Parts: sequence; C-alpha cells; structure tokens
Amino acid sequence: MNRRDSLKYLASGTLATGFLFSSCEWMSKDAVVKSLWKYKYGRTPEEIIHDNNLLSQQFFDAEEINLIENLGNIIIPPNSNGNIKEAEVVDFIEFIAKELIELQQPLRFGLSELNKRSINDFQKNFIDLNFDEKQKLLDPIAYPEEVSEVLIDQANFFSLLRDLVVTGYFTSEVGINDLGYVGNQPNVWDGVPKEILLKHNLEYDPEWESKFLNIEKRNDIAKWDEKGNLIS
Repeated sequence: MNRRDSLKYLASGTLATGFLFSSCEWMSKDAVVKSLWKYKYGRTPEEIIHDNNLLSQQFFDAEEINLIENLGNIIIPPNSNGNIKEAEVVDFIEFIAKELIELQQPLRFGLSELNKRSINDFQKNFIDLNFDEKQKLLDPIAYPEEVSEVLIDQANFFSLLRDLVVTGYFTSEVGINDLGYVGNQPNVWDGVPKEILLKHNLEYDPEWESKFLNIEKRNDIAKWDEKGNLIS
C-alpha cells in the first residue's frame, strides 16, 4: 500500500461509534422521516422535540456539502458496495455538526482554508482540481506525524473530517457490507475435527456418531429406551 492509498485507512484506528441520520435540505420530508426513524425504538417527548429542532435546521451550504462529499470520496473511494453518498455520510456529518456545535467552527473554517489553499496553489476551487492536484494539497495534512507547524490547523481539521467520514461510512449499511460483517450466523457443530481426534488417538463410535452428529436430524427430539440408552 502506498501513501496515497493509505488515506482510506489512516482513520480506522480512531473509528468511533456513530449514528445514521439524514438532514433535510436535499431530501423530501418523507424521506427524512423514513431515514431518521428507520429504527423504531422509543423516543421521549424531549428527544422528539430535540430531533425535530435539528431537522428543521441547515448548517452546511451547498458548496460545503459538495466539498465534504468530494473529500469523503477521496478518503474512502467508491467501491462495489457503494459510495459516500449512498452511505449518507454527508447527512451524518451535517447532523453531527448540528448536534455538537463545538465542531461547527473547526469544520467550516477547515473547509474554507482548504479551498483557499487550492485557489492559491492552483487558481481553482478544490472540487475542480484533478486527483493529483487534490492529493498534493491533502498529503501535507494527512499524516499527523509529518505535518509542518504552519499546517497544524489544517491537519487537525482533516483528522476530524476523516474520523467523521469513516464513522459515518462504517456505521452505514454500505460500510458494513464493505467490511464483510454478517453478524451472528447460525452454524452446525459436526463434532471434533477428525485430524484432532487422530492426533490424540481417538475416534467416534460409528453407532453413536450417526446418532449424535447427524446434521439432518439436529432438530429431532432424542428418543431413549427404558434403560436410558439413546435410540435416535
């Protein structure tokens, strides 16, 4: 893995617990409600008021939204499972910025400063740069141990954004599929592996093996004779 590819993974060590929410500017009201309340757990009256208040607000403007999505697709490139938009990562960051107002200033200032660097270096907005140009702006702030003093604020911003992108992505259905996580799955125990039994000079009695380890009969209720011997 080279330095550029590692952008995707730098934040994985700081992956935090996240929540999936959607903001309301670019979604219909019904879509917002469906997304927000996809989990039908109980909400107190105070929580309902709080949620509705956040949903009625809009923090990021359209230019900032495009820039966040652009950066998100660099941090975690689109793949066969989906992309940043499908994972609702920008919606997640919008919600968090309204929920944790202390993040608003560093996020907004960081986005603005990144775009200023882009204009100063390439005379174009960040989203209009090609991939190599974007990488030249991000590499100096993507590796905290190598950041120059003049770019510390930008590095802190990028670390914050990267954490939010990774959290939003990997707590979404798209991100969970990307991880290959399937959750608890039923399985079938078919006995101690034969190579282990042989290693200890052991083996199953064929008669008992057919009774105990017959997968096709695993849901059958055991039957016993009058002397307590297993019949089947």
